[in-house]
Amino acid sequence: MHTSSTCNTLNLGILAHVDAGKTSLTERLLHAAGVIDEIGRVDAGNTQTDSLALERQRGITIKSAVVSFAVDDVTVNLIDTPGHPDFIAEVERVLSVLDGAVLVVSAVEGVQAQTRVLMRTLRRLRIPTLVFVNKIDRRGARHEELLRDLSERLVPDIVPMGTPHGLGGRDGAFVPFADGDPSFTARLVDVLAAHDDALLAAYVEDEAGLSGRRLRAELGTQTKKALVHPVFFGSAATGAGVGELIAGIRELLPSEDGTPLADAPASGTVFKVERGDAGEKIAYVRMFAGTIRTRDRLPFGGGREGKVTAVSVFDRGTATPREGVAAGWIGKLWGLGDIRIGDVVGVPHAGRGGDGQHFFAPPTLETVVVPARPGDRGALHLALAQLAEQDPLIDLRQDDLRQEVHVSLYGEVQKEVIQATLLDEYGVDVTFRETTTICVERVTGSGSAFEIIDKDDNPFLATVGLRVGPGPPGSGVEFRLEVELGSMPYAFFRAVEESVREALHQGVHGWEVGDCVVTMTHSGYWPRQSHAHATFDKSMSSTAGDFRQLSPLVLLSALRRAGTAVHEPLHRFRLSVPEDVFGLLLPALSRLRAVPHTQTAHGASYVVEGDIPAARVHELERLLPSLTRGEGELESAFERYQPVRGEAPDRPRTDRNPLCRKEYLREVAGVRR
Repeated sequence: MHTSSTCNTLNLGILAHVDAGKTSLTERLLHAAGVIDEIGRVDAGNTQTDSLALERQRGITIKSAVVSFAVDDVTVNLIDTPGHPDFIAEVERVLSVLDGAVLVVSAVEGVQAQTRVLMRTLRRLRIPTLVFVNKIDRRGARHEELLRDLSERLVPDIVPMGTPHGLGGRDGAFVPFADGDPSFTARLVDVLAAHDDALLAAYVEDEAGLSGRRLRAELGTQTKKALVHPVFFGSAATGAGVGELIAGIRELLPSEDGTPLADAPASGTVFKVERGDAGEKIAYVRMFAGTIRTRDRLPFGGGREGKVTAVSVFDRGTATPREGVAAGWIGKLWGLGDIRIGDVVGVPHAGRGGDGQHFFAPPTLETVVVPARPGDRGALHLALAQLAEQDPLIDLRQDDLRQEVHVSLYGEVQKEVIQATLLDEYGVDVTFRETTTICVERVTGSGSAFEIIDKDDNPFLATVGLRVGPGPPGSGVEFRLEVELGSMPYAFFRAVEESVREALHQGVHGWEVGDCVVTMTHSGYWPRQSHAHATFDKSMSSTAGDFRQLSPLVLLSALRRAGTAVHEPLHRFRLSVPEDVFGLLLPALSRLRAVPHTQTAHGASYVVEGDIPAARVHELERLLPSLTRGEGELESAFERYQPVRGEAPDRPRTDRNPLCRKEYLREVAGVRR
């Protein structure tokens, strides 16, 4: 158990668009709390959270990192997350364990594409969030204009907590509003009353009687409910405004006393997995209830279990060895060799992400990884498998037929990082094929197929019938039964559902099929057959393997009859260009199949917003400097999928796909029969 004198914990995420100063703010918070004596710098590569060599070389955060500090009676476990959109998967995993967040915005650049993506997700998950406007000491820093930007483009329910002075200079400061400040009171009432009718009625009845203390208390209540978002200004470089931010973290974000839950059954979520110096797995777990101790035998991930051999807990700095980690805390666990990111340890809980849902769009790009030396194929696969443990969304796809390995990507920077990691940490030099876009398939109609046991050319001892139809957008895959659950052993039904879900990773055109309903319409099996002396006769008895082999073939036939359409990922873009080059831009957008929706004049600039196929974003980025004399600014983020125009592209199928397995399985079954 931990021995800290503090009782409450706050698991706090620091999120931002790349280069907004997120890691620098983390350093300043640690210094202000007395955890570190000297503030590290990103460009010097000596910060607490950017510990990877690649992070220090590139000056960006690639992996989330946890550090800890105390504010009065609260231990804050601070999680620094990547800001580059290529590493959004790291942010996604952290969101499921947060109690609150600080969203960092640059006072110079303002609201950027990733800023909007992050705030949209934080609001959807109802994570209490403070906004810290950083870099008020930089030339070009803005105040009133930036507040309008926050309100119009980020979130309307903001409450400025003070006023910055001396913008653009090293002596820039942040002066918080006093509780009785008339302008602050008016802003508080305006924002808070929108969510509290009683407060509005009290203000209308007696404006003067509404005390600053009550308004401040209501601000804390609504912030903890993620209804409003206080805004602080400051500078991580100079420390301006950081003290006020720390006070806001203590006052306005929810901390938790885990003592009452410490004796409950253990329950937590694994949000990060890394390898130690000896290659052992280390799992980062946020505890929601109970206590995990060294030598505990722990169930996790639905049927797996392991024995915890060591525990470290984040408390007043970095992780330190402890006998156990209790409710509300974040710990590192050793000994769980089969643990994976997203696993629930102990008993399930009602936390975010517990059912495996994703908060951000999946990767929309993929490439083939090719070893420079053919003899490194085995080492490459092992290395990529270990990287996939740390980042499951790279979706490692092995094609044994073509001797190729496919990985999914968010962007070119991620590809460069994978290449450097493989060389530096595993000694495997690789190149990549051309990056291509990942499409999806959507079911367009309804189709059915079935195979009856011991009939026609069915080589398996199983009867399986399936009907496939479209599901609501965003619904994923739903599996239903139209047969009696007792008509055959439950293990056979489970084999059908698992193999159906696996087979839907590659549809008629080879792309993943989502948002569909699969209904089992026929079932049948041969019971266990035995000869004399109770010898099991496998050739006359159905097994789960029969259902696993047959179900994908039936599913593919049903999909073909239902019909599928290939959809490509679409990005929403915002483009700011000089007014005099606007006319040159529109034909270029048309060639890239971009569709502008709004065109607005902003002084000497035009702002264009619209949609563009994800496959064309990189080309637009490449053309923009020459089209706009280097003055164009592009923001883009995944928006939705749209049907592909013209001939649907096929995805190279791996050995998992029924099309690749069908003839082989028929041959095997023919020998068996």
